[in-house]
Amino acid sequence: MRILIVEDETRISHLLSMYLKREAFDVDVAHNGNDGLTKALQQQYDLILLDVFLPGMDGFAVLKALRKEQKTPVIMLSAQSSEKDQKRFVELGADGFIAKPFSPGEVVSKVKEQLA
Repeated sequence: MRILIVEDETRISHLLSMYLKREAFDVDVAHNGNDGLTKALQQQYDLILLDVFLPGMDGFAVLKALRKEQKTPVIMLSAQSSEKDQKRFVELGADGFIAKPFSPGEVVSKVKEQLA
């Protein structure tokens, strides 16, 4: 199964990639919203992990544009975990949310749960 991580913090994207690869997932990474959207639309992914605060196009805009084209499951990653933000994620079509800081194991579990 293929996962796209759209995360501008290299340390986080590397750690998530390492944990997911250890679980036999194929992983691609994009470090800004524009590249993430391009990859998501040009390639086939089973799930996308999408940070909210990204350079260029933010995660909200990426999700909104993505939902116009496809229904690939998206789990949002954000340090903002207010009820208002979570409601906005759902309204835009997110399939899940993980608050930062998180453990990589928690993310792997949520990914497996979403894909089950």
